[in-house]
Amino acid sequence: MDSTIGLTAPRTTTDIVFDTLYHEILTLKLLPRTRISEAEVAKRLDVSRQPVRDAFNRLSNLGLLLVRPQRATEIRGFSMSEIDNARFVRMAVELEVVERACAIWDAAQARTLSEMIAQQEDAAADKETERFHALDYAFHRHICDSIGRPLAFETIERCKRGVDRLCMLSLEKAHEAGAILRDHRQIAEALEQRDVAAARAALKTHLTRLDETIAEIHATHGTYFE
Repeated sequence: MDSTIGLTAPRTTTDIVFDTLYHEILTLKLLPRTRISEAEVAKRLDVSRQPVRDAFNRLSNLGLLLVRPQRATEIRGFSMSEIDNARFVRMAVELEVVERACAIWDAAQARTLSEMIAQQEDAAADKETERFHALDYAFHRHICDSIGRPLAFETIERCKRGVDRLCMLSLEKAHEAGAILRDHRQIAEALEQRDVAAARAALKTHLTRLDETIAEIHATHGTYFE
């Protein structure tokens, strides 16, 4: 048997630079349209420029950096067309996921989801925005995993990346975390009752909750958008 199976590959300097910048972009410590340079990041993180260049390429592939030859690299602004497309795809996939989940949902699945919601409640009470956001991922991942469709969540995750920064802006509103929690409870209740119509309705409410926030941010922070 291969003794390397199950071992986690060591993190490289590029991984560390990528994780740092990804976190700063996601949490809006680096705002859209902010200019950054390989030299500045290398000096700040005390690394050579090559891993910074590699991390920049990875972030560019995710649509988070705009790397242009002979011009300043900058944090990419929000694209309304890409946001619309990502949300359309996510809606289509996740509606199918909850419909299938209703057919197989059991007490163990319900218990796990209930525990996740309780953890989110704690994160909201402690105003731990990043932890709350991570638990939101876990909630949706669990439902996909429950039907044996991990690739479904990979699709959802790619779509979520396009609006993650907007989600962080949304969570700065005092009422937004509570609204998300209510959505999660309603989705969980519908799944427990195996009520397909209720599950789909709750999910649609949940996934369209950002509409107002996106419109508001577009109106008040137009420079954040392409």
